[in-house]
Amino acid sequence: MAYNNRTLIVFLFVTLQFFAQKSQKSAFDIVPLGVKGGIDEKNLSAYLVAPIHTNDYICLDAGTINAGIEKAVANNVFKVSTSEVLRKYIKGYCISHAHLDHVSGLIMNSPADSSKTVYATKKCMEMMEKHYFNGETWANFGDEGVGLQLKKYHFQTLLFGEKTKINTTTMTVKAFPLSHVNPFESTAFLIQNGEDAVLYLGDTGADSVEKSYDLSLLWKAISPLIIQNKLRGIFIEVSFPNEQPDSLLFGHLTPNHLMTEMHKLEELTGKGTLKNFKIIIIHMKPPSENILIIKEQLQKINNLGLQLLFPIQGNRFEL
Repeated sequence: MAYNNRTLIVFLFVTLQFFAQKSQKSAFDIVPLGVKGGIDEKNLSAYLVAPIHTNDYICLDAGTINAGIEKAVANNVFKVSTSEVLRKYIKGYCISHAHLDHVSGLIMNSPADSSKTVYATKKCMEMMEKHYFNGETWANFGDEGVGLQLKKYHFQTLLFGEKTKINTTTMTVKAFPLSHVNPFESTAFLIQNGEDAVLYLGDTGADSVEKSYDLSLLWKAISPLIIQNKLRGIFIEVSFPNEQPDSLLFGHLTPNHLMTEMHKLEELTGKGTLKNFKIIIIHMKPPSENILIIKEQLQKINNLGLQLLFPIQGNRFEL
């Protein structure tokens, strides 16, 4: 009898969570400015996130900015000019790591941008200040680092695990470490607005390949938000098909490695709790044939019932 009661309780919990997910109103507007993991310089990682029905966007990574805004304007996502979106709608940038495919849009658009804050961890910020905004490679548009400081951008260093307000918005950001070819560091950002949250992961390898516990610790930290139906979705990379050997992943995930990590997450949240949970697949690397293979492999091995989303540059969606 005790076993049957426990089974009934688990069934009711999963059922209630399923209906709660289905009945939730959207909390965030998402506009992908770039979605690919390399080669195509007009379509590199950058995602605008704002509280629903507002224009107060934080840009998560900044590989492509202008071309992505132009695509969104052409798709009638925005009713104003590309310049106005850049200068007025984007309130700041969260940069996961300083590889060029995640920062080139920020660098190239800085002369046309307005004053705002760039958020990054200490190592990431130091790399940007040393190698890019240094007065030589590029003008120093920040308020820290070498060279003449133009002070257009405020460079704000994030401490891991500490909640930081995103200026001129109602959102906050909390940073978590990721391993991207250990010991090189990348970052996950937990964006929260009131009771609602989204999780964005920069480039990351699997714990088993990276010899790291970063993803395990991240899943432990955010699992209560899934249990409480507060986490609206997870942006996570899958760069290569399963055929790519571990020795040539260079700090990235395959479909198999992603599903292994999702099973680890489900162990923390409870069996069945990830059914219909939104996983936004990002950073798929060209060529197009590989991207199609990645999508097919993900769908085939999705035995958790995840709702897999594949964002398209310039196409708005809600979480």
